[in-house]
Order: sequence, then structure tokens, then C-alpha cells
Amino acid sequence: MTTYNELAGFRVNYVSSDPTLNSGNEGQVWYNSTSGTLKSLVQIKSWAAGGSLSTARSITGAGTQTAALGAGGRTTVAVTNTEEYNGSSWSAGGNMGTARYGSAGCGIQTSGLVFGGYTGTANTNATEEYDGSAWTSGGNMGTTRRYLAGCGTQTAGLGFGGIVTANPGITSTEEYDGSAWTAGGSLTTARYGLAGAGIQTAGLAAGGDNGSYQSATEEYDGSAWTVSGNLNTARSRSGGAGIQTSALVFGGTTGSSSAATEQYDGSSWSNTTSLTTARSELGGAGTRTSGLAFGGTTGAVTAATEEFTSSIDVTTAAAWASGGNMGTARYSLAGTGTQTAGLAAGGFSTANSNATEEYDGSAWTGGGNMGTARKFIAGCGTQTASLAFGGNTTTYSNATEEYDGSTWTVGGNLGTARYSMGGAGTQTAGLGFGGYVPGNSNLTEEYNGSAWTGGGNMGTARRNLAGAGIQTAGLAIGGFATGNTNATEEYDGSAWSAGGNLNTARNQIAGAGTQTLALAFGGDTGSVSSATEEYDGTSWTASTSMTTARRFLGGAGIQTAGLAFGGHTGTTFVANTEEYSGPFQSPAASILTTS
Repeated sequence: MTTYNELAGFRVNYVSSDPTLNSGNEGQVWYNSTSGTLKSLVQIKSWAAGGSLSTARSITGAGTQTAALGAGGRTTVAVTNTEEYNGSSWSAGGNMGTARYGSAGCGIQTSGLVFGGYTGTANTNATEEYDGSAWTSGGNMGTTRRYLAGCGTQTAGLGFGGIVTANPGITSTEEYDGSAWTAGGSLTTARYGLAGAGIQTAGLAAGGDNGSYQSATEEYDGSAWTVSGNLNTARSRSGGAGIQTSALVFGGTTGSSSAATEQYDGSSWSNTTSLTTARSELGGAGTRTSGLAFGGTTGAVTAATEEFTSSIDVTTAAAWASGGNMGTARYSLAGTGTQTAGLAAGGFSTANSNATEEYDGSAWTGGGNMGTARKFIAGCGTQTASLAFGGNTTTYSNATEEYDGSTWTVGGNLGTARYSMGGAGTQTAGLGFGGYVPGNSNLTEEYNGSAWTGGGNMGTARRNLAGAGIQTAGLAIGGFATGNTNATEEYDGSAWSAGGNLNTARNQIAGAGTQTLALAFGGDTGSVSSATEEYDGTSWTASTSMTTARRFLGGAGIQTAGLAFGGHTGTTFVANTEEYSGPFQSPAASILTTS
């Protein structure tokens, strides 16, 4: 069998604690003997679609990924339009005084700077300053030019390169102090259409054109430029972002539109994930790890916006771990709350139970007893604001009770008495669906904090199903129809629609999470199940199984931090608690863990 050593050229390190996590560990694999887990580090780099510009065009950019500025540019003519990005959508800002394209920009959304460019008839040396709502004139540049690059701030800007009339472009650099431009050190390589990043005293120039596409990179120290590592893809009219020692260059033209993206570490460039939309003359903003690309031309102008993320995040593989046992072993109970603040109510032990227990993330303690002892009960809400409804006493129950963290009080009765329902939502916006009336039910009811009213019927009548989500975005999972079902349905506050089917059809199942990030676990497939599945709003994927297979269990929490407690193993009812840790990311390093 091929080993990791043969595949990657490294041995698996055996350590008692995780190493210091940074991108230098990428690709490494190690075994943590303390936790008994095998881990590896990966870095996640991707472009994702953002909100489109209101006006498709080539454009000048500045700012950050969540507070960007797009100014001027060209549709078929030079424009003055300004747009501001808030991390999800663009909105109109104040128009520039001079319509132009091929200009450079720097600064932030509330303190931006645009300079140089082409009006459609002539180059301009005009400078404009933006205050977050309006543009005012600044000092003119010494050299009138277009397709130059810029970096820095509104009061300490840097403009370099560009073209005046013809190839090979120019080497001229100018520094802005908030009112006037003065000459700085000349570029080593004359060029235009280059990308810029950094600040006035630590600038970066990359790529461009001087009769042929350039890969040259130069660094500025506040007085002079020095040559550094070349881009992997020679190109012109790219977007740039970041600082001198940690930059991003994306898009451009190589004779045709490019989607290539490269990251700079202060000495060399490395290829990373390409843009979705290949384009040139685009706007750039942000940092090497949180970049923004917007507008540009693909041959026709585009409004597309893309957000770049390069993260070293901790991703730990799913696992169930033992938690503290309940005080009362039981099954067919209601579960609500979170992994660190869970609630167990009712159920059946040697008789119907009214017991309530509260979980703090490690141990259960007794809470106030329910007014009505019952089994096959549904619930929703939180540990301090929970709702329990329906169930079976010696007959079908319509009783509803509300918990405030210490005592239960009577709430409005269900319209239809039933048991083995699904539940979702909160104490003041609850959702109850399905169940047994007798006969399987497709009825849905909505609770407003005092009374239940009818909602839209489910597509599949069933009992012993699980619920997740909220009243206006609920999820019905599995259950028993004419047999075990894998049906999933999504509720929008008025009607149910079909979602992706479970991989394993089962009833007597538990659920947790939201409509788009749900967890389903346990149940009965004909035999007691330990299966766990995760839902992404479209489909279910199998995950790590529970340690104890069981049915009629309680469930709480979210997809990445679920809680399973109580239930029946097929031979006995149990007090066991298990805590689920789903694949998750934290801002340290991207670790994939296999138990």
C-alpha cells in the first residue's frame, strides 16, 4: 500500500501537541498523541461572487473588501460614476468632477484619491479627493498621463508609470502630500497598464506593457525603485491589492483577457486560484488575503464583482464525544437549546416523565418539572425560553407548556392533539408539524407566544420525524410514512417544498441546526441507528456515526455543535449524552482531523 511518506516525501510526525500553525506548515501531517487524532494543514484560497456594480464598466478602485470605492471608468465613453461597496452590494456615491478612465486610485472609501487618466479626447493630470460622499479637486500631477498605477493614502499617495503618447510608456513617479505632487524616484522599467499595491514609502509595481507584456516587479522605498521577482504571467491592466510584502495581482490582458491570480510574499510570486471572470482594466481593493476585483472588460464591459479569501483556518473533521450522563434515563423526550445550554423535557422511563434537566456543556442538573408528564413530546426554543407541545399521556395531548429557565407555565393548546411531531423555532415563534392523530398527519401549526394557528400542510404525512430551523425557515426530516422515509421538506413560513432526501431512510430520529445547515442523527432503519448526516440546504452527506446507536433520542444545538441525549438502544433506555463537533473553521490554521 502507498504510504504518505511515498506520496508526499514526508513522514507523519508523532507529537503531544499541535505545532505553531502558519502557512509554512501547509501540507504537513502529524499525529497528536494527546488527543489521539491525525491532522493535516491546508490553506483555503478562493474567489467568490459578490454583488454586481450598478454600471458595467472599466473602473478605478480603492479601499477594502468590505468598504471599497469604484470611480470613473468607461462604458463606451468616459464616465464620472462613483460606487461604494459594503461587502455585499454597491450603492451610488457622489460623481467625479472629471469623467475619465485609465486613471489610478488609492486610499479608502471615505478618504479616496483618483489621479491621471484619459477623458476620451486627451490625457489628464487632474487629481480628485473623495470624503465618502463628494469629490473635490486636489493638486494636479506634474506629468499628464493615462494607464498609470497608484498606491498609498489620500494624504500620502504614490503615482507611477503610465503612458503619455506612445510606447514604451514612462518611468515617472510622483508623491502626493494631500495638496501637491512632487517628483519621486523613477521606475527601472518604463511601462503603462501596471498594477500597484502598498504605501508611499513601501510601494509595489507589477506587470504592465511597454510594447510587449511585462512580468517585471519593482519595490519602492520612498525614494528609489529596486527590481524584485517577476510575475509568472506577463500581463497588462491587472488589478492589484495588498502591501509591498504581501500583495495580490489578478486579471489583466496577455493579448486576451486573463483570470490569473498571483500572490506576492515580498520576494516572489506564486500562482493561486484564478478569477471566475477573466478580464482587464478592472478595479482592485483590499489585501492579499481579502481582495476584491470588480468591473473591467472581457471584450465587453462587465459589472461582475469577486471576493478573494486566502485563509489559514482550522477545519476539524466531525466527531462525537461523550458528555455528562442525564440524571434520568429516558426516551421519546423533547430536546431544545444548544450544546452548552441544552434542555431535556418529558419522555418515558418506567412511566411517563415530567422531569426537566439542563445541560451546561459538561453536566446535567434538575430543572422545574413539567405540569403534564408525557412521552413522544416535541419541543423548540432555548434553555431559558423553551416550548414543549403535544405528546402522549394516556391519550393524544394538545398541551403546550412554556419554560422560563426555572418553571413551566401553561401555554395555548395545539389545534390538533397528537404525538411524535417535529418541532422547530422559538418560544414565541414555534413550529409544530406531522405526528400521529391517530393516523400519520401532515398538519402544520404556528405558535405566536400564546396561541397556535394552522400553517401549510406537509407534502408527506408522517410521524417520528425530526425538526430543525425556525418558523419561517423550518426543516422536516425523515420519520415514518407508509414505512421509514428519507423525505426532507423545507418550510418558508406558509408552505412546504421538497428538499434533498436523507441518505438513510429512518424514523424516531433527532435533528438540530438550521434549514441550510442541519444535522440529523440516530433513529431506526429496521434496527437502531447511529448514523449522522449533515444538510447544506440542498443535499445530505454522511458524517461520523454516534458512539451509541439509539432511537427516540433528544437533540439540540447546531450543525457544528450538536447534542444527542437519552433514547432507546433497542433493549433499554439510556442516559448517555454525546456532543458533536462538525467540520469547523477557526482563525488559526486549516487543520483537517481524522480520529
